[in-house]
Amino acid sequence: VQLVESGGGLVQAGGSLRLSCAASGLTFGDYALAWFRQAPGKEREGLACITADGDIYYADSMKGRFTMSSDHVKGTVTLQMNDLKPEDTAVYYCAADRNYADYCFIVTYYYWGQGTQVTVSS
Repeated sequence: VQLVESGGGLVQAGGSLRLSCAASGLTFGDYALAWFRQAPGKEREGLACITADGDIYYADSMKGRFTMSSDHVKGTVTLQMNDLKPEDTAVYYCAADRNYADYCFIVTYYYWGQGTQVTVSS
């Protein structure tokens, strides 16, 4: 399994970014996938995830600003981030695990991408 994130960069507060994760070596119907982030000096934080059945869940703090989607044909999951704030500055990671849990936030993810930096200026 290989996960490759892209789409990070520098954006002003209030702006938007769309992150993409190209997932190979897996079948979407057998894997849970998720987006995490980690800011300097802070713990890794789960943002959104999708179960093997296709149900999407969001961390409460992300609802309304972040939207996760998946494209099984292209083999990608995306994270659309709107109204970005300086506190959203972090390295964003895509993760995957062969898991059929009904709630993907309880999954311990085994496969991780290398991350993509998002920096939001004030």
